[in-house]
Amino acid sequence: MTSTEDRQMKIGIVVHGPGIIDTGYALKIIETIDEYGEIKSILGGTMGRTAVIDAKLEDTIDIKRKLLPSQSITAFTQEGMDVIFLLNYGKSSETGHTFGYKVNKKSNNPMLIQIERPGEVDGSVVSWRPEVNEFAQELAGRFNLKFLKGSEVTAEIEGQTKCREDGGIVYRKIAGVSPEENIFVNGIVVGKSISSDITIVAENGVITQIKGAKLKMHGVEKLGMIDLHNAIIKTGLLRKSVVKPRVIQGSDLNIHELKPTHQTGEIGNSHVVAYLDHAAEDIYKLKDTDLVVTVGDDTTLVAADILFRFNVPVFGITDGDLDKVVENGFKAHGSTIIELESGWDDIIGDKIYREYFKGIETIEIDNIENFKKNLIQIIKKFSRSCKIIE
Repeated sequence: MTSTEDRQMKIGIVVHGPGIIDTGYALKIIETIDEYGEIKSILGGTMGRTAVIDAKLEDTIDIKRKLLPSQSITAFTQEGMDVIFLLNYGKSSETGHTFGYKVNKKSNNPMLIQIERPGEVDGSVVSWRPEVNEFAQELAGRFNLKFLKGSEVTAEIEGQTKCREDGGIVYRKIAGVSPEENIFVNGIVVGKSISSDITIVAENGVITQIKGAKLKMHGVEKLGMIDLHNAIIKTGLLRKSVVKPRVIQGSDLNIHELKPTHQTGEIGNSHVVAYLDHAAEDIYKLKDTDLVVTVGDDTTLVAADILFRFNVPVFGITDGDLDKVVENGFKAHGSTIIELESGWDDIIGDKIYREYFKGIETIEIDNIENFKKNLIQIIKKFSRSCKIIE
């Protein structure tokens, strides 16, 4: 495949993560690739949504659907795209190439070109199929990046990070980790690195050890059983850029709409309140609520930061066990944070969920301030101590 012969190619572009957007390279690359044919851009992953909103790129990069990068690529393949691009900005070339390798494998080896860490000295363009080598080389020249064949990257990665099993125990080595970084498995913080040599160990689907890291049992319990072979693993910050957040109306963004599953207030004079105890869930679908009750330090931090963009306050129940998952966090006016003794956030959160939400995700109430006062009364009644931050 040559770019000069295929000026009207159908091209799919999958943008992954906030880094490639925050640096401005996502837009630059999209504008360059647009010269080669008919393009369509979509976000792969969740955290990049906030970056797209802040950069005012929601009309350029489709963020309507919540898709993994491999799912976005598969969707483009089914649409008959001639070539698909994966734009990423990993912490290092090692982590970026490992990510691309796994995405390519999950996508069944499509006509994929990965552009990794543009602007950095170790930036590269990886051709994951020989048929797109020439096109990838041309773009590597245009962006002043190193050209790599997928076969070269594959050989290096498979020698370093392949899962192995021994007597029912699964070991997965993680590349490109620095000391003192959070380790996320499927969006949950399960440990903090103390070295750069990290191996996650799982027995019967449950993480029992992270060699080279301090295990966070509370996170492991929340995570539950997993398939370590296919789990999504990240390290470091979910978003490290220092940015000015953009505040918009939830109705201005055409993504998941929330349908209340329970009503207690009068129609036309009620407020929607949602319950959230898992930071890996789709927080964006709560953009049209009036208040979100969040449980856990990390969940509260991530949810408050995202919902700030839509002027949605949170009522956060925390216990001070915070892992820094974003560089700077924001929270909307009207937010209330309750800090309890260690381990009490889940206990109190579960009681509120059963008593007020009756086991469902959303309710409708008549008065937000009265609702918050009632929650505080319950917290003071059943917890040994609490600190209220508004």
